[in-house]
Amino acid sequence: MSRLRKAVAVGFFTGILGLVASLAPPGLDFEEALGLDLLFKLRGQREAPAEIVIVTMDKVSSNNLNLPAEPRKWPRSLHAHLIEKLIDNGASLIAFDIIFDEPHSPDDDLLFARAIDTAANVVLGEYIKTDSVQLDPKKPRADVSIETLVPPFAPLAQVAAAVAPFPLPKVPIKVSQYWTFKTSAGDTPTLPVVAYQVFATQVYDDFLRLMKKSSTSAITDLPKDQETLIAGKKVDAVVRNLRDIFQRNPLLSDKMLKELAATSIDEKSKSVVTSLIRMYQSPNSHYLNFYGPPGTIRTIPYFELVQTREPTGDGEMDLDFKGKAIFVGLSELLRPEQKDGFYTTFSQPSGVDISGVEIAATAFANLLEDMPVRPVYVVAHAAIIFLWGMLLGFVCLVFSAIYSALAVIALSALYLILAWYQFNQAAIWYPLASPLFIQAPVAFLAAILWKYFETHKERQNIKEAFGYYLPEKVVDQLAKDVAHIQSGAKIVYGTCLCTDAEQYTTLSETMDPEELRVFLNKYYEAVFDPVRTHGGIVSDVIGDSMMALWTTTHPDAKERNQACLAALEISRAVDQFNQNSHAFQLPTRMGLHSGHLALGSVGAINHFEYRAVGDIVNTVSRIESLNKRLGTSILVSADVLHQVDDFLTRELGEFLLSGKSKPVVLHELICPKDESSERHRNLCDFFSEALRAYRRQSWEEAIDKLEASLQISKQDGPSLFYLRLCEKYRENPPGERWDGLVRFHKK
Repeated sequence: MSRLRKAVAVGFFTGILGLVASLAPPGLDFEEALGLDLLFKLRGQREAPAEIVIVTMDKVSSNNLNLPAEPRKWPRSLHAHLIEKLIDNGASLIAFDIIFDEPHSPDDDLLFARAIDTAANVVLGEYIKTDSVQLDPKKPRADVSIETLVPPFAPLAQVAAAVAPFPLPKVPIKVSQYWTFKTSAGDTPTLPVVAYQVFATQVYDDFLRLMKKSSTSAITDLPKDQETLIAGKKVDAVVRNLRDIFQRNPLLSDKMLKELAATSIDEKSKSVVTSLIRMYQSPNSHYLNFYGPPGTIRTIPYFELVQTREPTGDGEMDLDFKGKAIFVGLSELLRPEQKDGFYTTFSQPSGVDISGVEIAATAFANLLEDMPVRPVYVVAHAAIIFLWGMLLGFVCLVFSAIYSALAVIALSALYLILAWYQFNQAAIWYPLASPLFIQAPVAFLAAILWKYFETHKERQNIKEAFGYYLPEKVVDQLAKDVAHIQSGAKIVYGTCLCTDAEQYTTLSETMDPEELRVFLNKYYEAVFDPVRTHGGIVSDVIGDSMMALWTTTHPDAKERNQACLAALEISRAVDQFNQNSHAFQLPTRMGLHSGHLALGSVGAINHFEYRAVGDIVNTVSRIESLNKRLGTSILVSADVLHQVDDFLTRELGEFLLSGKSKPVVLHELICPKDESSERHRNLCDFFSEALRAYRRQSWEEAIDKLEASLQISKQDGPSLFYLRLCEKYRENPPGERWDGLVRFHKK
């Protein structure tokens, strides 16, 4: 093998290994845990959109406002004041990542509800309650989890623009993704999605016009304009409806984006509409494109917004929230023991995690920028991994070990830079873990090991040469212990297949010896391949005859089945060979028989041959020769067909072969059952009836059935054979002791 071919081989192996490692579920987890984390670490912190603001209900605020440490216990009149303050300063969205599922003070609840109703852009959080239902007390693993949405306190939920959950896994699971629509909860839209639709209310009319232009049939049960959307509340229901429309019309998003490109609206509105369209066409989950450690998104303590006196002087707070989305929730720098912290790629070594409200704001910001982390498509992923493996294989095999190591390091560094650039510019996630930490070292190691294998090349060549003459297992045994040549015989159960080519004698007389050798090699190539394909070994070749074996320790129907398949495939291969050879034809007959035999070396002094010895070897040769008398191509004994039911066969009778004392029942192997035709089946039925009549000595009935068989196939050999026999017995009936056997005294 040339060096280039070796490089291709190692590259192909490395590419396939990378595909398996990166696309299998454990590999995907490894890629997310290592590759994605590395990309975030290399990119570092990036600036969050200015439109996002977090109002944190932290310990500093509870101390300044003399409130309980638990935010749920804060008076709701304070939240009403916060909403009023935010609306007065132009906030476009207010999203509470807090659960208001229980009533508090009636007066406070009323003030809070009025503020929500007046603002008309407040989204409240709800949570998903999971209950485990036991289906079978005896089978704990048969329990079913049922998820139920628990909405906010009814008077608050009724006046909110929308309500939505934001489910996230808790530690120790690293949060890398979030649900846009929670499938297990009935495709419920989550808080970032609903909040974004509320935020994008100002472009609702443009969005609706695009839908109508792109598909007039898509608009169903949607608010007719922006005012109706705001007045109707329940934006979460509108989001569900829109999601359903986009799922029923897969091409709608592309049509809308195409129509949007030709629409003359301002760039900011166009960007929001684009993000909306992509949000509805996206899958049910997104990878989070984090902006940095906790606190990266602009965060204002709650107390600074609700305190009576405004900050003054140089430190005066910027309360211009026009066009901004405000997320309210527990967003203190949290440690793992605190309730609202989540483990992410930017969790601090000190134990500080990112809060749920900051993750919700991050998801919202990703929607606004239309820039979640996007893994490359599966096809592109597979192509990258495979081509990378091929490149590494080429480099490691073409160059010496030192240069290969340097090249692998340089290529890996270049790949890492390109992956970082794509992640930094467009949040495109190229695979890193498999290419850098699996494929690169494996390719280099494979190149080193290859040199080790080359030192054993001579031994392998010798084994390969012996393999042309002996079965592979025998060669391996000889390589370990040459004494096995004289003492390696063993008794096995086997199926023998014997072939014989017609017209070989005539052919050998007319062809030049070298020409005959080449011709026979091509013939045997056609004959040997089915044997090897179906698990047999070629035991012996003499002139135009071949003996093949399928051996097991005990009788095995599967092995006999494989032998039958091989025989049928040999017949087809020889037919094809004869069609291609034109001038010279070698029609081939076959016989199969099963039983116990001795398998091993036969010979003495300094010459041995590996072959089978036993009665079935002699019998199968006689079975094969009987094809000529019966006009058939493949004869098999009943022993071969025991528990083998996949083939169409017809019993030809019981025969006492030349030189044998025990009769054998023979069948003609015709084809697999699923390939049989009605003609085949009718022929078998008529012949079976004829054979039964023959055994009853009903010669006239047998002759009638055989003539019916010949009407189906004029040259049917078995029918012609028995027709002659029945006509003979009709004229000269056998004696009363006639047993139905067909006897042959010559081979």
